Amino acid sequence: MKLFSRVLLPLILLIYIAIETYAKLHHTSICGSTGCKLAGQLLNFPSIYLNFMGLAAVAGILILGWLSLKRPEWEKLFFIALYAAIAFETIMFAYQFLVNPEPCIFCAGVYGGLLLIALFSRAVYLLYALPVIASLWVALSTLAIPKNMALTPQDGTYLIHSETCPHCKKVKAYFADHNISYRPIDVHTANARSLLKGLGIHEIPVLLMRNGATTTLLKGDEPIIEHFQAPQTQKAEQPTPATESINTPLKAEASEGCSLDHQFDAAPEESGCEQDSAVPLR
Repeated sequence: MKLFSRVLLPLILLIYIAIETYAKLHHTSICGSTGCKLAGQLLNFPSIYLNFMGLAAVAGILILGWLSLKRPEWEKLFFIALYAAIAFETIMFAYQFLVNPEPCIFCAGVYGGLLLIALFSRAVYLLYALPVIASLWVALSTLAIPKNMALTPQDGTYLIHSETCPHCKKVKAYFADHNISYRPIDVHTANARSLLKGLGIHEIPVLLMRNGATTTLLKGDEPIIEHFQAPQTQKAEQPTPATESINTPLKAEASEGCSLDHQFDAAPEESGCEQDSAVPLR
């Protein structure tokens, strides 16, 4: 049982994290849920570094587990490393679970793997640790943490914009002239920022049109205006190239909108499209 719990289970978890790390380095992921895409936006550094940390931590647990089979004095260090990792992952996963509309499946797998190692290594220790784990969940749930809620809670037209973006002003002026109703969403809100970063969109304006279970996305002032200018029959038969499913990989043309890098990096009165320098969106 010790060989299974202290070597085989950590090895499986290490391989699991390694596969996701390899996938991320090649710009993909084994986790395709919205929660997985949003989880990385909660960090102050690129999410790949968290994968490296996970690899190092689980590798350390694996090595200590192997050593504990030969010498009992290594057992204490094994359990210290294991429960330190569980405490860290409890905080990370609980925060993601509370903030995002759905959890990160990959993170849930890592968390579950650590708990399984603890359960099979020595169940009584896990029993002792349960009150601590529960208290961490309760403590985080009592905090007033801004949540990444759905941007389109009901059917309608939603425009992600900035007050200083001239491309956004062009769209809003067209909507006003043609009495087109919409709900404005400031690009600086956490929900809008997380959505755009998760979808790989780097420019505004972005229009979301929800109709039941389907949400259509348009990006750039010209495609948005052209969508409303085109006859309804033409739109139904031949969608514009910039109109895509929200689940489809998206690309934005530089001439169609204002860069998010400028919007978040510059002062409000200086955040137009004419700036030459940009800092990556953090």
